Amino acid sequence: MTPEEVGRRLVALLAPVEATASVSGGQAYARATVDVPPASWRDALAAARDDADLACDFFDWLSAVDQVADGCEVVSHLWSTGHRHGLLLRTRVPWDEPRVASVVDLYPGAAWHERETYEMFGVDFPGHGELRPLLLPPEFEGHPLRKEFVLASRVAKPWPGAKEPGESGAGGGRRPIRPPGVPAPGEWGTTPTPAGAAGVGEGPRGGTPARPARERPARPAPAERPAAPAPAEPPAHPGSGPGSGSAGDDAGGNGGTA
Repeated sequence: MTPEEVGRRLVALLAPVEATASVSGGQAYARATVDVPPASWRDALAAARDDADLACDFFDWLSAVDQVADGCEVVSHLWSTGHRHGLLLRTRVPWDEPRVASVVDLYPGAAWHERETYEMFGVDFPGHGELRPLLLPPEFEGHPLRKEFVLASRVAKPWPGAKEPGESGAGGGRRPIRPPGVPAPGEWGTTPTPAGAAGVGEGPRGGTPARPARERPARPAPAERPAAPAPAEPPAHPGSGPGSGSAGDDAGGNGGTA
């Protein structure tokens, strides 16, 4: 079945419930997507599992998306191992009552996902029976994946870059990040910033930091320099004086004739 056929089939099974079918992005990996009311969440997953044409017998995953003022969107993905097609189911719950029926009895693999969604977004799943902490310590307060949750790191240290949407109207580019242990150019010498370089960041940028000038003694003028000493004559080698060669030759000659 094509994604369009999968969506239409589930909408027909849920009639007269107002369900809306569409197709997700992903081109060759597109999935049929069906939006259902919160009260029909469990019925939609049961129909997708039990219908012979859909036969979505494998539970893939479940999570949520914070849509701010529009509520919290719970999303689940099912897969048919026999027909080789997928199905995305979505429902939206209001923040004043974020709850939707558990489907653990239909898909036991949903137990872990429902616990995580309850912990991170605060969505309750009646019928689960064991929504105890999964990833956070028991004393942790709040739901960290809600967009209203304040990150402690943002409070302790300002964000080093452009403001995120919704934080502030201030803009500006991010500062360049230096490797650990490398000081800023303004901390160890300055050089003029090249023409056209942006002025964002701390200290002047560009070029190699200038080294401080070192004081060197003045070199004397050529006339004042001392004259270089004349090279010394090599000492005379023993036996190299006058007559040494002839004496040797005579001695050698006499010895040869004796």
